[in-house]
Amino acid sequence: MSHEATMDEMSLSSGTGVPDGKLGIWIFLASEVMFFAGLIGSYIVLRYGTAHWPVPSKTLNIGLTGFNTFLLICSSVTMVKALSAAHRDDQAGIKKFLAATVAMGCVFLSIQAFEYRHLFNHTEPPYTAGFRPWTDIFGSTFYTMTGFHGAHVTGGVIWLTCILIGALQGRFNSRNFMPIELAGLYWHFVDLVWIILFTIVYLI
Repeated sequence: MSHEATMDEMSLSSGTGVPDGKLGIWIFLASEVMFFAGLIGSYIVLRYGTAHWPVPSKTLNIGLTGFNTFLLICSSVTMVKALSAAHRDDQAGIKKFLAATVAMGCVFLSIQAFEYRHLFNHTEPPYTAGFRPWTDIFGSTFYTMTGFHGAHVTGGVIWLTCILIGALQGRFNSRNFMPIELAGLYWHFVDLVWIILFTIVYLI
């Protein structure tokens, strides 16, 4: 029995007809949906229940974060292309698109770190002494939501880096692509969450 056949058999579920790995990741993502729904719901309640809420555009860098959002969306595209390359047994494509996804994830995190540093040193009204997690309720909710999302992106980058190492070793092809698909599902979820956060926190 080949290594590829063994991997395929390991991915099959004997109970649901759905690959075990895919079922597991969907259950995990369902719990993540509830987690972020709680954070976002709390933000909405606090924002509209507070008489004087700061205007986000006066403090947050909408342009820079908009670019960062576009970058994360592009990384979802390269993730799809990596999986498509695996289906076609395109080894060069798998490596290229996985590397591009990891690179864009790293750039996203770097820009977020730059934004945090800038906000901590903010000297313009209404935050002349810096915009920090303990400054006010807006700061607390902003850093909680974006911070947890950043942690999820970091986890995704680490996961995709491990997948990329496997791709460089030639482990993935049209018969063994499930690890790429599972990582892709997680990455698309992270991207979708950020689009929602960007819209609610930065634009509205």
